[in-house]
Amino acid sequence: MDNNKNIFAVYKEKGPTSHDIINRVRRITGERRVGHAGTLDPLASGVLVVAVGREATKKLNGIVAKEKEYIADIKLGEESSTDDGEGNKVSLLIDRLIGLEEVKLVIKNFVGKIKQVPPAYSAIKIHGKPAHRLVRAGKDVKLEPREVEIKSIEILKYEWPFLKLRVVTGPGVYIRALARDIGRELEVGGYLADLERTRVGEYEKDSASTIEELAINHKFQAPNFK
Repeated sequence: MDNNKNIFAVYKEKGPTSHDIINRVRRITGERRVGHAGTLDPLASGVLVVAVGREATKKLNGIVAKEKEYIADIKLGEESSTDDGEGNKVSLLIDRLIGLEEVKLVIKNFVGKIKQVPPAYSAIKIHGKPAHRLVRAGKDVKLEPREVEIKSIEILKYEWPFLKLRVVTGPGVYIRALARDIGRELEVGGYLADLERTRVGEYEKDSASTIEELAINHKFQAPNFK
């Protein structure tokens, strides 16, 4: 926890949304003013930095701007309408083997300051409405590329069609978009099959509390994710 005890890391399991976690922290602490530093998709797990109270939530913008670390599992050979495991999949015809050296060369192109087009299924607002809602309503959504920074990418394992990476980023990077773009650069397609955020600034996975631990520490019954 932070020195003032009002900013801390919660480990979000797969399933609940980031907003679900915030609602549960409100119930546990009895405080209505609760916020987080950076959304995690329902299919992702990992560190969600939470602030409780007016003064603590004022510090969230500074935490959002800090670097983040992820463990990302990418499935190559297919593309997804949502750039992750939730969407409709399309398999691409692969007529050659993709070796580790080719993967290494492609990945180098994504380290540093790059232009990235966010996923259409994202919370980025267009005329005041989240892009994902417009897409689900059948609207044609086109998001413009944005400059983001990827500080490092380490290959942890590669065994076709799965590629496991450790990625350290600046703010605003979509790992789903990175997975999509690596697949396209390899000309085989790809999507994010699994994601864990292991660090946000100085807040690390090993020091994060589960929502159940947080409830016990506050002497409240842990809420269920049902």
